[in-house]
Amino acid sequence: MINAGNRDTRVTLIRTGAIKINMTEFDRKVEEASARFNRSVANIAETLEKETAELVTYLNDEVVPAVRTHSSKALRTAAGKLSEFADFLETQRKSS
Repeated sequence: MINAGNRDTRVTLIRTGAIKINMTEFDRKVEEASARFNRSVANIAETLEKETAELVTYLNDEVVPAVRTHSSKALRTAAGKLSEFADFLETQRKSS
């Protein structure tokens, strides 16, 4: 005769084995997903590094020289306008 306690224990053991199999499969799937994610992040990081280097090169080669040129011209223009304004103020003071 099998008592109910043994039967329940046996069912529990069978279920525990099934859970272990499912957990092993689940763990494998998690590891695969994690590996795919890590590869994606690595690819993105590599792309960002390359594009950042290209951006820095572009800024140094194109933007900085253009800004220097235009800011020098702007300063010369401003200096000329200030000189004209100073002349205007002097003529206004002399005529008053």
